[in-house]
Amino acid sequence: MADYPERYRGSYVPFEQMTFDIRREGRGWHGDEFEKSYWAMPEKMEATDGKLYYDEEERLKMLGALLENIGVDRAIRFGDPAVWKAAIAALDG
Repeated sequence: MADYPERYRGSYVPFEQMTFDIRREGRGWHGDEFEKSYWAMPEKMEATDGKLYYDEEERLKMLGALLENIGVDRAIRFGDPAVWKAAIAALDG
């Protein structure tokens, strides 16, 4: 894995300050968006208490990035569709 560029070292980006452009169809990052998104991700993959990454914030960053890259149409094929529908219904209710 490449080292973090010097300009990004120590430049922690809280999850709450990140924005994701999640669409139905996945897409790649380009130019400045790639730099900003890639270097805001956790520096390395690790597991703690049976979960990937160090904490919930790191997991949410990775999930957002992956959803941008694969798109919602592919993501909803994982798991039981009834679970996705119930989660969406809870948003509306």
